[in-house]
Amino acid sequence: MFPFRRPPARRSRRTALLAVAALTGGLLLSAQQPAAAGVNLVKNPGFETADPGGGPGAMPYCWEQSGWGDNDFTFAIVADAHSGTKAVKVELTRRVDGDRKALITESAECAPDVVPERQYDVSLWYKSTTPDAAITLFRHDTTAGWQYWTDLKTLEPSAGYQRAEVRTPVVPPGTDRITWGVSVYGTGSVTTDDYAMEEVAPPPVEPACTGTAQECVDGRWEVLPTENPVRSMHSVVLHNGKVLLIAGSGNNTDMFEAGTFTSAVYDPEDGSYRTVPTPDDMFCAGHVQLSDGRVLVMSGNKGYPSADGTVGYQGYKDSYVFDPVSETYSRTNDMNDGHWYPSATIMGNGDVLSFGGLREDSSGSVTAERWSAAEDKWLPLWQVNQTWSYWGLYPSMILMQDGRLFYSGSHVFGNGTPGTGSSVYDYDANTVTDVPGLRNKDERDQSASVLLPPAQDQRVLTIGGGNIDSNPEANRLTDLIDLKQPSPQYTPGPPLPQGTVDLGAGPQPQTGAQGKMYGSAVLLPDGKVLETGGALHNRANPVYESSLFDPQTDTFDPVAADPEARGYHSSAFLLPDGRVMTTGDNPGNGTWNHQVSLYTPPYLLKGPRPRITSLIDDQWLYGDTQRITVDRPITKAELIRPAAVTHSSDPNQRFVDLPLTVDGNDGNTVDLIVTSNPNLAPPGWYMLFAVDANGIPSVAKWVHLGGGAGARAKGAAESAHGASAGASTEASAHVHDFAGDLAGQAKKPQKKRTSAQVSPQIAGCDRHYGSADVCVPTAFPEPVKPTTKARCAWLTENEYGRLKVNGKQDPLRLDPNGDGVACGRGDLGRVRD
Repeated sequence: MFPFRRPPARRSRRTALLAVAALTGGLLLSAQQPAAAGVNLVKNPGFETADPGGGPGAMPYCWEQSGWGDNDFTFAIVADAHSGTKAVKVELTRRVDGDRKALITESAECAPDVVPERQYDVSLWYKSTTPDAAITLFRHDTTAGWQYWTDLKTLEPSAGYQRAEVRTPVVPPGTDRITWGVSVYGTGSVTTDDYAMEEVAPPPVEPACTGTAQECVDGRWEVLPTENPVRSMHSVVLHNGKVLLIAGSGNNTDMFEAGTFTSAVYDPEDGSYRTVPTPDDMFCAGHVQLSDGRVLVMSGNKGYPSADGTVGYQGYKDSYVFDPVSETYSRTNDMNDGHWYPSATIMGNGDVLSFGGLREDSSGSVTAERWSAAEDKWLPLWQVNQTWSYWGLYPSMILMQDGRLFYSGSHVFGNGTPGTGSSVYDYDANTVTDVPGLRNKDERDQSASVLLPPAQDQRVLTIGGGNIDSNPEANRLTDLIDLKQPSPQYTPGPPLPQGTVDLGAGPQPQTGAQGKMYGSAVLLPDGKVLETGGALHNRANPVYESSLFDPQTDTFDPVAADPEARGYHSSAFLLPDGRVMTTGDNPGNGTWNHQVSLYTPPYLLKGPRPRITSLIDDQWLYGDTQRITVDRPITKAELIRPAAVTHSSDPNQRFVDLPLTVDGNDGNTVDLIVTSNPNLAPPGWYMLFAVDANGIPSVAKWVHLGGGAGARAKGAAESAHGASAGASTEASAHVHDFAGDLAGQAKKPQKKRTSAQVSPQIAGCDRHYGSADVCVPTAFPEPVKPTTKARCAWLTENEYGRLKVNGKQDPLRLDPNGDGVACGRGDLGRVRD
């Protein structure tokens, strides 16, 4: 969708590997080492046996042709074998899209049996004239049938036969067979022979609990002694391990009127905070980490609602970048429109797309914005595709593996967009196609959506939510969607576990269908997701509950709960040491929770952690192989993109699996295989974790994936003016045919318009009472009766204090005596309920 040319490396792949070899005592490259002797699980591995039922030109016994897309191709059995007399050659002579694959036949007779929780070493001998080839793996789910699993390894061009070996990820539960082979997704040919697949002996698993028995099951929380000095609602983990905490005015009208805007940088190493000068009110801005590690901050709060509630929040056009090195902000060019509460999604070429939010006049923005990585600026309106759609506030727009965007249905404030609640947006075609299945789409306000580990699986989980306008009890709904399906749709997930909720008289067990909104979802290095925090109603009634979601089994496991309330304007995010940090909470009475909590997951209480003892190169390329050494055997490694989170939303959060090859002579020397697809792992800085058989992760190492804007611009220029002599060696992304047959009708752009009408009460707050940073709900929670006495009692229980009535209107009947003060003594004495 977005063309990508692999930029030149700071250090070549060969240089990096030779440097590692020197450090490891001259070990041969692991790809040149045979797998440990064992039973070869591949039938007819050298293609010597013909298919007894096949005719001329048929594939050999237990082998099949596969693939998709617009391309010209041939499959041939050739005599140019590595051993024996036969090999299989796959060639593409013309390609627009898609691939062609030679695979082990998907049948019980031919596909190798596997054991869940085990790993397998697969290898083959190949010759190739194209950089666009990979070992691709499929698995048979006992319930769902055959499905794509992952790309294991990109094959470099080779004039002579070369051996490629790679280890599978741990086999997921419910998998009984796998099949694999070579995918060719660029013009050229690949000839393969002598396949092998051998089971890896499971490492000993003897975890040793280092905490209490309960902590080793549920983890533990601690509240830090030093408070967060700013009212931060935006949290960004920087590539130096520090955390940028952005407050702006912090939803505090006094600070706004004084022009006092704040940010802080937190250092987890020593627990210190450094307050950073902040040039504008970045309260409820959008933010994303650019490919070079800077933080792009877009829009923010130009003005609070008017005292009478006739004018809502206003979003300015200003934009800034934050430099983690100098810890300073600098101004960029302006956006084309205002966007208070915008989305921000980084694309596979490093550009950023942004949608939604409120304009300078408080109406809804229908203007899509595009940040150009090559030009380091926001593009003018005429250079950006427009559908003139209003996507709402903080719409969760997740980058798919083919460059399209999946709108998950998670948003902030009010109802969702018209339609089914979720959709696929194709920027190049400029079309929107609805995706069905999301339950209670208009009660997913302040829900959380996350691309589940690993990103290669293309599955999204959406958790909880409510509705600011009608203010029902937040729900327990979770919904799952598998974007690998031809026409994907949401299916019901397991209900959220219940914890305790504070309804005004202290925490009590949740009952019935009570769930939560304002929850956070954090990807963990063991492949699970921590969901934590939340509240039952609009800025009220905190819920104390945390659990771990396992994408392998689609189940929740309740764990220890954060002792602090974490509702509106709270954040949760992964630190490089594997712990999770939580901040904030801004209830309707306008107060702020400055306490900071740290969660130690159970995996950090199982004994010593593995260590990455050497990382030769921290600059990685797509399709690359990078060697690390560890202090003991590991079963997996992954890249996790650092958080840039606000309002339960971080659409760029992702966990990218790194298939690995273990050296045959030294189990602690590991080659990591980097995806060739930048849409799976957009360029930028990532945390690299190595994980052992007990699920215990190392402390992360920071690596940079992809090139800088200059390299991308060079690649784009070469594409526009004709490929250079060396361009044929540049690999392209292996994009699969996922979500390729959407059932909904692709909707073209709407009629051009300036904006969308949005109620000034969009935040669910009646501005006739108190200051703009106080939220008197337009709809009080059940079972509060619609009477002055009941509403005033609720406001007193939730510590709203003295509330001035703004103007002469009193829509909630809180000031019957008309003295300008809501819920005064005279008011309660004048009413009969």
